[in-house]
Amino acid sequence: MSKLILTNEVTGLGSAGDVVEVKDGYARNFLIPQGFAVSWTRGGEKQVASIRAARESRAIHDHEEALALKNTLESNKVRLAIKAGNEGRLFGAVKTGDVADAVKAAGFGDLDKRKIQITSPIKSVGEHEATVRLRDDVTAVITLQVVAAK
Repeated sequence: MSKLILTNEVTGLGSAGDVVEVKDGYARNFLIPQGFAVSWTRGGEKQVASIRAARESRAIHDHEEALALKNTLESNKVRLAIKAGNEGRLFGAVKTGDVADAVKAAGFGDLDKRKIQITSPIKSVGEHEATVRLRDDVTAVITLQVVAAK
């Protein structure tokens, strides 16, 4: 087992700044090469503190503010214009960055693309859903209206 400090949020494992213990292969083959974690050392407490401070500065601090944003996101549809072929099949797939940009363009606020989760790949026009974790205890489901770009 390897002890690591997470530098990014990893779904099902933890948030940035958390110290976790995972199997050696998972650490060596995925987390460290992808830049999601670094090895834990005795001097790592300072690194953990700086990562947590950066995460806190980006987080939505107020629970009521997160609930208001959740209500706004769930009551409105977010429109994405993506290049598509004749039958409505997209060239590529919708990424979390595309969703974050569309939410910002719609005027609903800034979302961190790392907190957006698309359950199944979006490769066609139509309505799809994505989940956003606004805080540890508040998640919102966004309805995405994917249309073909002109």
